[in-house]
Amino acid sequence: MPFYKDSQNNEEMYEEHVRADLDRWTRKLLQRPGLVERTSKVIQTKVNDKIIPQKVHTVITATVKGLIKSVVFGLEYVPNSPTIYGISLRERDLRAQSLLTKYRKIAAAEGAGTGAGGFTLAVADFPALIVIKMKFLFELAHIYGFSTEDYRERLFLLYVFQLAFSSQEKRPELYNVILNWDKNIGNWPVEKESLQQVNWEQFQREYRDAIDFRKTLQLIPGLGMIVGAWANYGLLDDLGIVGINCYRMRILGGVKL
Repeated sequence: MPFYKDSQNNEEMYEEHVRADLDRWTRKLLQRPGLVERTSKVIQTKVNDKIIPQKVHTVITATVKGLIKSVVFGLEYVPNSPTIYGISLRERDLRAQSLLTKYRKIAAAEGAGTGAGGFTLAVADFPALIVIKMKFLFELAHIYGFSTEDYRERLFLLYVFQLAFSSQEKRPELYNVILNWDKNIGNWPVEKESLQQVNWEQFQREYRDAIDFRKTLQLIPGLGMIVGAWANYGLLDDLGIVGINCYRMRILGGVKL
């Protein structure tokens, strides 16, 4: 997908600013886990195994598997908004930030509503939040000029989703797939058999582990409403930052570390 420069004299300066921002983001994303991160992972694993009800794990696993099928094989998430061509990166970023603000509010409101409804509604929040996240990513793709009518672009969104919620050990592998996407996309089969190249079981485990700690607090009586809004807002923000930077990389042709 070609990058469309606008006529503003400062657009080149803006691109340099974005490149520097991408460098900082990439270094932080790929840094080796420190003591705090490793300790948090141990605690998170214990919470995952000992505290979270099996019903929650079952819901997340079924939802993620259903998500993969609906995203890649269906068109239900493809937005009505057209794919945007011919505008500057600055304008795309502004539109993306506005979209992220909108979806953070939607996610927070949904989390507060289900969190106030007790355990049953809190569990129902897991699949609802995934739907919100995917709708955001699909609209984001169109803002940055990539049509989700192409299943390979929908597959790209799943990699972005994984990167946003993967462990630090898995991030380099996922990041390299995304970084080299446009170089390798020509080698991807036009047909959907390329799904066999993706470890979807790992996908659902990484996602479950990434959100467990924040979302588990939502199940605590009396805290559900507040924690639900906080957790959903933060999880959508995490996804938004990763998604925006992944599309910036595609438009600018990667980063130089």
